[in-house]
Amino acid sequence: MREKILEELKRIETEYEVKICLAVESGSRAWGFHSKDSDYDVRFIYVHRPEWYLSIEQKRDVIELPINDLLDINGWELRKALRLFKKSNPPLMEWLQSGIVYYQAYSLTDKMSTIQNKVFLPQSALYHYLNMAKGNYRDYLQAQYVKIKKYFYVLRPILACNWIEKHNSFPPIEFRELVEDLFEEGQLKQEILTLLERKMKGDELNLEPKITVINDFLEQEITRIENYTKTLSVERQDLTPLLDELFRDTLTEIWGIKIY
Repeated sequence: MREKILEELKRIETEYEVKICLAVESGSRAWGFHSKDSDYDVRFIYVHRPEWYLSIEQKRDVIELPINDLLDINGWELRKALRLFKKSNPPLMEWLQSGIVYYQAYSLTDKMSTIQNKVFLPQSALYHYLNMAKGNYRDYLQAQYVKIKKYFYVLRPILACNWIEKHNSFPPIEFRELVEDLFEEGQLKQEILTLLERKMKGDELNLEPKITVINDFLEQEITRIENYTKTLSVERQDLTPLLDELFRDTLTEIWGIKIY
């Protein structure tokens, strides 16, 4: 599959006349709870030629390929990516931490990684993950019988919130790392790890009775984190000049044209 992904990325560069700086896995495979039939969620950052940016027209800033049963590929243009980076956009921050890198070129993402701590806004990430957890819990886990695999799409954002609260840093992308750091030994941790092993082995995880100990934990944490976020104040450092410079330097590095 890696070869197929690289072929698609090369085709994108040729067809759209862009250069790709980073392409990573962003879905369940990167999070560490994929099964053998999980699809591939490839996300990338790309750069247009300098003249593309010198226009009064507002242009499309994403590239999205048609999704098939196994492969989902889409990317964000450099300026869009840097604007979202300035806002501490959690999906983008996860791309920078993905352990599955399909392609990396130029110095852009290394430079972004070096200033990620300056950009990181705990409040922004907490709200993102909390809202994700609340929505998925409401939609999938409140009935007597639930789709067991959906627990991961509530547990992971809740544990991300727990990590931020504990460490005041952006959470690691691997689910198991979150579990090992945040839980002491006990029934709750064991239930979660057992569920993880079942999913990764490819067990059918369709409708089953809800797991009470996990549901109780999630309900308690959603309420607690919601209250915790209300006590936080937002402190923003304006990094626009720094990111403007990174934008210009990237165009110069890739296309060999000095941008003032």
